[in-house]
Amino acid sequence: MGLVYVDAVVKKGGKSVVLRLLVDSGATYTVLKKDVWTILGLEPLGEIDLILADGTTITRKVSEAIIELPGYGERHTPVVLGEEEDENLLGIVTLEIFGLILDPLKRTLKPIRAILKTEHHSG
Repeated sequence: MGLVYVDAVVKKGGKSVVLRLLVDSGATYTVLKKDVWTILGLEPLGEIDLILADGTTITRKVSEAIIELPGYGERHTPVVLGEEEDENLLGIVTLEIFGLILDPLKRTLKPIRAILKTEHHSG
């Protein structure tokens, strides 16, 4: 499967940055490179340990931002405050907040087909 990128606008407090995010279905959280979150003035709200593909663990700070995906609107989402060597990634949590999944065959985002189970009461 090839790499899938989406155009996005990341916003916080009246500031915004337009960027391309790598859609990473293996990444839990959306990651913003240091130059992006610095422009937005994001402040750390806590820390999280992340396990990389090679099994090593790194610690990164987390914050929150608004992400706009053209055609899908904008949502509030947690973001990892990446370092210079990190990539801008769109992770699973943000995709779920938008109600989207990655279609691996078409290499596009598509709405989740959610099923709501309701209980039927006989009266």
